[in-house]
Amino acid sequence: MLDLTPEVEELWDDLEAAFRRVMRSGQFVGGPEVAAFEAEAAAYLGVAHAIGVNSGTDALVIALRALGVGPGDEVLTTPFSFFATAEAVASVGATPVFVDVDERTFNLDPSLVEAAVTPRTRVILPVHLYGRPADMDAIMNVAERHGLKVVEDCAQSFGASWRGRKTGSIGHVGAFSFYPTKNLGGFGDGGLITTDDDGVAKTARMLRDHGSERRYENVMLGYNSRLDALQAALLRVKLPRVDAWNERRRDVARRYGELLADIADVVAPEITPEHVFHQYTVRVLGGRRDAVRERLERAGVATMVYYPAPIHRSPVFANAGAYCPTSDDLSGEVLSLPIGPFLDPTAQQTVVAALAEALIS
Repeated sequence: MLDLTPEVEELWDDLEAAFRRVMRSGQFVGGPEVAAFEAEAAAYLGVAHAIGVNSGTDALVIALRALGVGPGDEVLTTPFSFFATAEAVASVGATPVFVDVDERTFNLDPSLVEAAVTPRTRVILPVHLYGRPADMDAIMNVAERHGLKVVEDCAQSFGASWRGRKTGSIGHVGAFSFYPTKNLGGFGDGGLITTDDDGVAKTARMLRDHGSERRYENVMLGYNSRLDALQAALLRVKLPRVDAWNERRRDVARRYGELLADIADVVAPEITPEHVFHQYTVRVLGGRRDAVRERLERAGVATMVYYPAPIHRSPVFANAGAYCPTSDDLSGEVLSLPIGPFLDPTAQQTVVAALAEALIS
């Protein structure tokens, strides 16, 4: 699905230099590398504050807690996402309320959000799925009308924009993941919280460090969720390349779109200039997705299903009472093809040829 070695080879000298710099510094948690990465990421994303944490999941949890979300509160979010989106909501004691998605964008359907608002609603949590930004204008409008906060789940959208503004800078708080396969991927787990709110930033910094602002002065229950210096140093090497890599991903997506244009029963994703294609996900119609995937596997073509069941179908949320028919349908149709900034056009031709053959077998 994704070969990470080409980008490592391309950056080897700079990565090795960053590694040696950290090793020789003797400072491995916090310190100047983390501070520098946070400043550089904040400048890139166009936010006042960027707070490094140890995973994208913790970024969501801490973002919600920093906004004061807790037991008795509801958070409107999508069921068509990785489990961590709703898990974070439940982990702070709040209730995820699942709102269905748009079948064209795979993102939260803004036309359904307002009807889901209740007196207990505190936050709207859209996910920029597969690297395509959600309709943030519509979502922010609903939030403003009802006095709600917006937390953007940007785990798959580093570098993506909505009408000229980077994801993570539009809502009240953004949450990013640096899992190795992400568009800006680290060499282990890592995450980032973004905000323009000084108070939220202060609380988030305390929460990531056991609820303390000063050592041994713990004013709240927090987490051990610090971004380590080595990850920060290596991410600093990759950050200046992310725009070029995202453009390469769009080039790969354009080629796929051309190659897939005449293949029946396959719906290719729309190519938009602000989509960063963390995944290139098609829909295979006619109830044939699983059979097609098996034939592709036999042909040596890797694919993934993100996601085989929407979150409201998970046993832990079985009593959520959600009605999300579009998400249910998509979970039986979506198929992600290999993508990455270093994917060769010839490999793409091989993938599409195998897909065409699998559809007629």
